[in-house]
Amino acid sequence: MSTKDKIFTCSQCGFCCHGESTVSLDSNDQKRMVAALKMRRSEVSKKYWRITGTTVQMKTVAGHCIFYDQGCTVYEGRPWRCAQWPLVPALLHDRSNFITISESCPGINKSLSLQTFCRLLSCYLDQKKENNTEE
Repeated sequence: MSTKDKIFTCSQCGFCCHGESTVSLDSNDQKRMVAALKMRRSEVSKKYWRITGTTVQMKTVAGHCIFYDQGCTVYEGRPWRCAQWPLVPALLHDRSNFITISESCPGINKSLSLQTFCRLLSCYLDQKKENNTEE
């Protein structure tokens, strides 16, 4: 079992996909999304993205990400920020962040103590940094 799997398994519940705020897409996110959707960039841009100046973001509809429909419809092409969530460094530095995120995310392994969770998360984040991987 991987370190990530010990602390988190995404259930694609969509809680993190809800809200009026959205995720900005870097150039790699855009390429990955276009490839996953098997559409031309111009089509993806028009249908799914909100572009303001040089900032590209996913659109929101009805209070959630445009790609949320009982799960992520572009999961393999999702932005790195979505792939990272909820395993963010902020969980290591503030117990209240851990409590808030773990209460809202069913994928967090709640059987672990905070200390064990943080130790494993720290190892996972170090591994990602060493491997220079987004997920």
